[in-house]
Amino acid sequence: MSRDRSAQPAVVAELGRPETPEETAARKAQDSRNHRTRQTVNNLVLSLLATLAIVVVIVLIVPRGEPVAAPAVDYATIAGLAQGTEADPLVTPKLPEKWVSNSAVLHTKTADGIDDWYIGLISPAKQFVGVTQGFNANSSWLADQVNRSLASGTTVIDGVQWTIYDNRQASTDQGNVKYALTTEFAHSTFVVFGTANPQEIDTVAGAVTAQLRTMNSSNTNGESSK
Repeated sequence: MSRDRSAQPAVVAELGRPETPEETAARKAQDSRNHRTRQTVNNLVLSLLATLAIVVVIVLIVPRGEPVAAPAVDYATIAGLAQGTEADPLVTPKLPEKWVSNSAVLHTKTADGIDDWYIGLISPAKQFVGVTQGFNANSSWLADQVNRSLASGTTVIDGVQWTIYDNRQASTDQGNVKYALTTEFAHSTFVVFGTANPQEIDTVAGAVTAQLRTMNSSNTNGESSK
């Protein structure tokens, strides 16, 4: 009578024989640990995906306003506090609406010994224009202000001659001095410069010129009354 092979323990291929009860218990324990590990990893991945989904939803539904612009600088008030400390009055050009100042400072005790009054402006086209008024300045100071570029011509604005420095097509990067106008009045040297187009820089230079003419008229009247 033949033996019933189905009742015999299965042979494990790796062992070449049936498992012992201890080996069977160890294998089942390892399989259980592997299953729990896979479940843990899967749960972590699912949790991460759920978190990312929540973040995406929040980003999409939360309204985002425009960046808050820095408050405008009142350069006229700042100049008023420092008036009388320099050889000439500090200029405060009156500009059309939509022109905004983002900086105004009187530089004193400078390395070159030349004080200057600086106003930073943002044009209606969102371009930069700067106004620098140097007191008792020299040619070296002026050369530094225009990045040692060469004059390219002159223009007359409301009776005042300005020297032009047009660096828009320069072979080297001129930084913020893409276009500049300079003039002198009394003890001051004025530089109007920036990345704005020439028309906007002319607008600022025109506002400076208008104030210079007022200052000149005041000086003339003062001298005639003596």
